[in-house]
Amino acid sequence: MRSIPPVRSRRGPRRRRPAKLHADKGYDYGDLRGFLRGRSIVARIARRGVERSDRLGRHRWVVERTMSWLNGFRRLHRRYERKPEHFLAFAGIAAALICHRRLTK
Repeated sequence: MRSIPPVRSRRGPRRRRPAKLHADKGYDYGDLRGFLRGRSIVARIARRGVERSDRLGRHRWVVERTMSWLNGFRRLHRRYERKPEHFLAFAGIAAALICHRRLTK
């Protein structure tokens, strides 16, 4: 006897499990490593006191640099838009402008 019907439809594209996780020393915990291993995700986490995290920085810097470029657009930084469709449209325009600027240099 079910009072609530099961949810059958999904909205948006199906999410994919990442193959690798790059993280710094702040995430070096056995429980987290075990959780990732159980989900078949390769963990690239610098170990505290053993490994330097400089090598991991080259992967993380790309994401941080891209977020910095997107934060340069004030409309995205302040989140003026209420509807997510409008916000995503402005994010797409910002990404197109960033690519155009990089390609015309």
